[in-house]
Amino acid sequence: MGRALSAHLVEQGHQIVVLTRSGQGHKDLPKGIQLIEGDPVEGGQWQGAVRGCEVAINLAGESIFSRWSKKKKEAILASRVMTTRRLVEALEERRGEETLLISTSAVGCYGPRGDEEVDEESLPGDDFLAQVAVRWEQEAMKAQDMGFRVVIARFGIVLGKGGGALAKMLPAFKYYLGSPLGSGNQWFPWIHIKDLVRIYSFFMKNGKIKGPFNCTAPRPVTNRQFCETLAQVMGKPLLLPPVPGFLIRMLLGEFGSMLLTGQKALPKRLQVLGFKFLFPGLKEALEDLLW
Repeated sequence: MGRALSAHLVEQGHQIVVLTRSGQGHKDLPKGIQLIEGDPVEGGQWQGAVRGCEVAINLAGESIFSRWSKKKKEAILASRVMTTRRLVEALEERRGEETLLISTSAVGCYGPRGDEEVDEESLPGDDFLAQVAVRWEQEAMKAQDMGFRVVIARFGIVLGKGGGALAKMLPAFKYYLGSPLGSGNQWFPWIHIKDLVRIYSFFMKNGKIKGPFNCTAPRPVTNRQFCETLAQVMGKPLLLPPVPGFLIRMLLGEFGSMLLTGQKALPKRLQVLGFKFLFPGLKEALEDLLW
């Protein structure tokens, strides 16, 4: 997400400062992108660079895609809450200046909701990821108390080329090993990365926008529908039965249980404000990414 967003903003004429733990792996960056090294969880010299930025974008967070030990859960929480806290501390130097903070969250904040449609007015859930998101958002909203404009971008599953969730799925489908998880009826809130970076530009250009936004495509699908559509686009029929839910839970624990639930999250506020999705439907999104 970070690379795609940086490239998009540079194309629009913005100067970008990117905080990275290490400069390695960031060669051949487009002109207009400056790297600074630092640990976003810890305060440091990097915070001084925030002073000159009119827009601060927080994308940091430990990956959730593995079995959750106690240590892993602590890292998931700390990487989100502490990074946001350090960023808001750095924004203190911009008091009185027009500033926008776009902080990441996730539609997992609503918790498992079955077939219920959820939008930005829906209440949060009480499972682990939902409570992580609640605390994450609370840290970001402290910047609003300081007089800054704050937007919370609640992501769905981001579909892009060369990485992320789609890259993890493709090998199985390529070799006819793809199949739904559990019942396959759990909702799969997704978004094409091209629409997601456009949403960020939308936030930046509309100075009165603030608060939480579901950053998901307007046509969510179930896990089964996603698998069927991906197989169709790849020309690879689904041959295997669904992976039993008990097996997923046994192998992946609490994270496995999360894979068997979902949210039918809708981008109500974006649509009310007139944002136009390039890829509202899954088939067209996957064709763009895979063909």
